[in-house]
Amino acid sequence: MSIGLRGLALLAGGACLFGASSSHADDYPTRKFGAWTVSVSNDGKGCFVTRTYEGPGDTTLLLGLDTDASNRLTLLNANWSIKPKDQPRLTFRLSNASFPRHLAVGIAADGKQGFVTSFGETFPDTFAASKSLKIARGDIPVEDLALDGSGGAITELRKCVTALRDKPPVAKPRDGKNRIPLDPFAPDAARKKSDD
Repeated sequence: MSIGLRGLALLAGGACLFGASSSHADDYPTRKFGAWTVSVSNDGKGCFVTRTYEGPGDTTLLLGLDTDASNRLTLLNANWSIKPKDQPRLTFRLSNASFPRHLAVGIAADGKQGFVTSFGETFPDTFAASKSLKIARGDIPVEDLALDGSGGAITELRKCVTALRDKPPVAKPRDGKNRIPLDPFAPDAARKKSDD
């Protein structure tokens, strides 16, 4: 899957979705796996695996996976001058794959600047099987990150997404009240709600 400029702009606009909100914490509690953290996104439509690397600007890497299988990779650093909505073409090199001149969109979040981009549905597996991620802007190196432990973190990321996907849909309240099931005495009454 290749995401267009409009899709990346939407991702950039949603950059504040990192971390679990209290309303989604019951769906899947935040978990640590070595240097990695897995948690539900604020909108509850997916999960993130996150790692912050010590060093100049303390680069933060986030890989988000939604229940519709779409993904987004975000990198943030306190020293970077990339501006929100900038559109650099970056080369991403994993141990086992390369994505030359891949479109990214500038964002700002958590007091850092960086970029967000999206890859095809197989990217999380490629990421999990890689030992490193190197990013460059033309001949200029952007980042060189170790991905040790990412395999287990991605496995847990998928469990988090499955937990969200398998959760029964919640009826939308009408006039501030909870919706009434079509048959409140049915064994699965909590899941079957009226469409009105």
